[in-house]
Amino acid sequence: MLKTLGAQVKEFKKDSFLTPVFMIGEVIMETVIPLLMASIIDNGVNGNDGRGDMKHIYVIGGLMVVTALLSLTFGIMGGKYGARASAGFARNLRKAMYENIQTFSFANIDKFSTSGLVTRLTTDVTNMQNAYQMILRMCMRAPATLVCAMIMSFVISPRLASVYLVAVIFLACVLALIVSQATKHFMQAFPKYDELNESVQENVSAIRVVKAYVREDYEISKFKKASNNIYKIFCKAESIVIWNNPVMNLTVYTCILAISWLGAHMIVQDSLTTGQLMNMLTYCMNILMSLMMLSMIFVMTTMSAASARRICEVLEEKADLSNPEEPVMEVADGSIVFDHVSFSYKKDAESQVLKDVNLEIHSGETIGIIGGTGSAKSSLVNLVSRLYDVTEGRLLVGGVDVKHYDMEALRNQVAVVLQNNVLFSGTVLENLRWGDKDATEEECRHACQLACADEFIQKLPEGYETYIEQGGTNVSGGQKQRLCIARALLKKPKILILDDSTSAVDTATDAKIRRAFQEAIPGTTKLIIAQRISSVEHADRIIVMHDGQVHGFGTHEELLAGNEIYKEVYEAQMSGSGDFDE
Repeated sequence: MLKTLGAQVKEFKKDSFLTPVFMIGEVIMETVIPLLMASIIDNGVNGNDGRGDMKHIYVIGGLMVVTALLSLTFGIMGGKYGARASAGFARNLRKAMYENIQTFSFANIDKFSTSGLVTRLTTDVTNMQNAYQMILRMCMRAPATLVCAMIMSFVISPRLASVYLVAVIFLACVLALIVSQATKHFMQAFPKYDELNESVQENVSAIRVVKAYVREDYEISKFKKASNNIYKIFCKAESIVIWNNPVMNLTVYTCILAISWLGAHMIVQDSLTTGQLMNMLTYCMNILMSLMMLSMIFVMTTMSAASARRICEVLEEKADLSNPEEPVMEVADGSIVFDHVSFSYKKDAESQVLKDVNLEIHSGETIGIIGGTGSAKSSLVNLVSRLYDVTEGRLLVGGVDVKHYDMEALRNQVAVVLQNNVLFSGTVLENLRWGDKDATEEECRHACQLACADEFIQKLPEGYETYIEQGGTNVSGGQKQRLCIARALLKKPKILILDDSTSAVDTATDAKIRRAFQEAIPGTTKLIIAQRISSVEHADRIIVMHDGQVHGFGTHEELLAGNEIYKEVYEAQMSGSGDFDE
């Protein structure tokens, strides 16, 4: 874990090194100041037989000012470099996680919830940033202060310094008990953040559904419950941590009383000077405050340890899919062959989603895919662009096993239009150019004309420069689907997959889009998933899926004549009722 996190320090190694150096410098200056103060009292105020020595006071006073300025400078520089190192560390963590997430296959993404990934990229990284800054500054400053103050105390008076030693041992035991008890509660807190983020995400993304079903009270209740869970856990942890201050104050005041009482007796006995007693009291505060800082460090590192593990889970996750050593970079054509293909989403799954599928699709064919809900239609086409790997058998595209291709090269030749399409915040043109970043405006217009989208785009306030809100909330479902079809056409793919992507458009528009496909991209293999047989009956061939298997494969006429499921659904739909699920 330390190696994984340490790799993200990268260009901030210098800042990470200089921060503790400046912190040590600040501590040394702060240790020298009490010595100078003692010298002023003993040799300046009480010097020259009690008449005082102003020259000594001025000289030592000047040194104190210089020392204080140096301490201030070291503190500022330590803060500057510490902030830069910790902020850079957090930046690199977010970048590394985000980049690694982009390499994940769908199987990898399934291991992490969306809300969990958001928490790791935000809350967990912030915890690591705060902890790293505290480690660089306080974790160096506190022990250095403790050691320097203890050494100087024993140099001045071993007898009085023994009081500190007893106090340090007592506080160390108490702090260890407090931290150990608080740790288990902090460890429970961060998974609860995932639940809170999940509640917020679901509510915001589905706000229209929430309002349509008048479920605001339910969502508020769910959010309140998730928020209260975090509140209760932190209250339990803080109820333990809160004992830190009373115990610390009790110890500090006990030490001050003990040192004052013992020190006064030693002054009377001429075994200690007034300045040295002032020194001891100052070092007392330094020692005990350093212990206070150490306790804060323990609490922070305890909290960040859970975050560190969650971050490392993402950073160390390896993509299930990878390129071969010498990948094929060119896809010859859009032919597809399923050779005894079986597939399951989990390797140890008892049942398979696809079972012994054998299909041969020629380049340029239009293939319809029909089947009931859960018949594995989408799972079948997801294998084509290698979003998942087959469990058994082989899948060939362009005559080559998909596992032998460079994944980017393969996916560049496969365009997918989903039923629940996603548009990104930006103009219409910017969304269209996801298909081809170098497409001209004329090419974008042509693609939109083929997808029957140009007409409604022209009616938008600023045409192709109209801003699309996040998620495409300012266009209808049918408009969103047509924009996504146009985006896919701009890609000029060898294989085009339409996963029930015309479900939100009317029958006439659906027919126009199908005709445009035949005329504009005749060489592209088209896989069309649909619930309506009218959407695929003109396809070259149609696949009938049932329970993860190919129940029929042929033309519309062949299936009507020889496939009972297809025939029954066709007759039901022609009569205005029934679908594959029925």
